Amino acid sequence: MLAAIEPVEGWLTPAQAGRLWEAARVPQSPAVIVEIGSFQGRSTIVLALAAAAGVEVVAIDPHLGGDRGPQEVSPRAELGESDHESFHANLERAQVAERVRHVRRPSQQALDTVTGPVELLFVDGAHRLRPARSDLRDWGSRVPAGGRLLVHDSFSSIGVTLALACEVIGRDGWRYRGRVGSLADYERTTPMSRRALARELLAAMRELPWFGRNLALKVLLLAGLPKAARLLGHRSGSWPH
Repeated sequence: MLAAIEPVEGWLTPAQAGRLWEAARVPQSPAVIVEIGSFQGRSTIVLALAAAAGVEVVAIDPHLGGDRGPQEVSPRAELGESDHESFHANLERAQVAERVRHVRRPSQQALDTVTGPVELLFVDGAHRLRPARSDLRDWGSRVPAGGRLLVHDSFSSIGVTLALACEVIGRDGWRYRGRVGSLADYERTTPMSRRALARELLAAMRELPWFGRNLALKVLLLAGLPKAARLLGHRSGSWPH
């Protein structure tokens, strides 16, 4: 699996790919796996390779050339077309193109393209608060009890973290399973007691120091101070994820 995604551009780390792989192996036919934010297919390939026969993998990405990475928010048509071509070429190269249904729409315009429950939802779309919150609220409502929600850039991106605080953290029905880097893992549960909800809030609060460190790293990298970032344990020049 790692060999298949190694040449594909993206921010999913090998360890995060392993967690995504493990989650994608659980649903059984005729289940549905939905990915919001595919970029050039790195995580899509992981999902498609891991999914059991008969499980549909739906990749939702409009490929508009915006919201594609750190400081790349505004749409750029030429980048979007390049990403779109790379996405499909990468799926073909990994021999999973026939396992994936690509929906080239913004996630909020794609809600009617999937019917029924979504046993695994992977969210790595727009990282701004409003769209991230909409994804977690509207698509997250499709996840049934026992289903999983994995969210990239959690406790790293401000927008994503605020969206989680609004829609998932401490909310009845979501149990935190931990994280791998910024990939947070939640499970949909039956209604929870007040004590259980309090435990969920405490689990989220334990991530605040790591969140603060990530924000500090981003400030230092934006300021052109990579040596100072290394003092906080950051060993690469890339955005923390």
